[in-house]
Order: sequence, then C-alpha cells, then structure tokens
Amino acid sequence: MGIVNVTPDSFSDGGQFATTEAAIAHALRLADEGADLLDIGGESTRPGAEPVPPGEELRRVLPVIEALAGRTECLISVDTTKAEVARQAIAAGAHVVNDVSAMTADPDMLEVAAKAGVGVVLMHRQGTPETMQDNPSYGDVVREVCGFLAQRAAAAMQGGVHRSSIVIDPGIGFGKTTEHNLALLRSIPSLRAIGFPVLIGASRKRMIGELLDRRVDARLAGSLALHTFTLLQGAAVIRAHDVKETCDCARLLDKLTLHEA
Repeated sequence: MGIVNVTPDSFSDGGQFATTEAAIAHALRLADEGADLLDIGGESTRPGAEPVPPGEELRRVLPVIEALAGRTECLISVDTTKAEVARQAIAAGAHVVNDVSAMTADPDMLEVAAKAGVGVVLMHRQGTPETMQDNPSYGDVVREVCGFLAQRAAAAMQGGVHRSSIVIDPGIGFGKTTEHNLALLRSIPSLRAIGFPVLIGASRKRMIGELLDRRVDARLAGSLALHTFTLLQGAAVIRAHDVKETCDCARLLDKLTLHEA
C-alpha cells in the first residue's frame, strides 16, 4: 500500500504532494514501483494534528481519486474517518476505506462501507491525533488491541461488511509508546489469530527515530527492517512511503523463503 498524502502537514512528506497534480504524479510513480494499493489521504493523522473539515478533505482527495481511477489498475484506498468523504470517494472510484478509528468516529461509516461493498481497514488507536501521544497507557497492549480489533471486525460484519473485505491494523504509533509498538510488532501471530489479514503501517515512524536516532528523512533502513520482520511474522499488507525499496525487499524475501514441496 503506497502512501499518498494530499496534505500540507503530514509528519513525513507534508506539503510535497499537496497539489492535485503532484499527488497524481506521485501515486502513478508508486504504482510503477510496484504498489498494489494507493492510499489517498486528505487529513493528517500525525500526533498533534488538528481535524480537517469534510469539505476541505474532499477538495483534496476527490480530484486525485477521480484521475487515478482511470489511469491505474491499482486498488484505490481512501484514508478517512468521515462517512461523507468515504461515500464520495467510493463514487469517484475508491475500492477501500482505510479508517484509523475502525469506523467509530462517524456513526454512518459502517453503513456507507457495507452498502458499497468495499474493502475496509479497521485500525486501533488510543485517543485522537490531537491527544494520542500525550500519555498512552495499557494494562496489556497486545490483549487490548487484539480485543478491540476483534470487536470492531464483528461489528462490521454484523453491519453488513463481508468477512473477506476486512483487514485489521494494530495502529503502530497511534496512541502507543515505542515499547507498545515493539510488543505489537512481535505479536503479529496473535493479531492474525483474530482471523483477518493484518496491515502494518510503520514506515518512517517515530519509533525508528527513537531507536536509531534518525530524522524522518533518514529512516529508510529502519523502515525496511521493520517491514521485513513483519512480513516474516505474517503481515499481509505493508503501508509504505518507499514503495520501490519495500517491494524489492518483499520480492527478495519471497525468494529466500520459497521452498519446493
């Protein structure tokens, strides 16, 4: 899943692809580099980010989705917590709704996704982007995150989302300390046991900076190490900024772990 932030304030590449033309060009480049999905977002979810009105979010993402729908075979994902943004994005050509609130922020999101029959990514977070890194706390982070995701997946299916359309995401960096993140990355088999494909979004995250003392623009090696580890643990989808390098890593990993029957 290649990341396309149509925002001025995302933590890693805010402003680089904020115009429609730049975002489309970037998305097509990610598709050429091997992305299977393109995740289009018009609202930053970095720690401390403030909410964006639905109208502004739509202004950012709709022209990009409309343009990509006719120019790439990649699946298109809209990264939003707002039902109206999701509804219009789906009408414009989006195939997946990637909701960092696991469809809890907007009571209409579940109905929109179920009626459209699109894929959904359900992510765990503690708090909101404005507050989530103030003092994240858990009794047992793996148990609590797994329990939440199991509950949200069940709610999605009860609301009409097909089981095969659901992907779960533990929300690396969303209301978690570095130790919480490490515990979750080591526990991907527990996440898989819930019964759904697991998406991991650790690309360029703060934990890499804390563990390796690297700025955001120097976290490629750390990102690839995390991606490799999570693939070996059974992650199904990697959400990445650096698609070419991540795909190279995944392809080589396939060669190394392929065994003849």
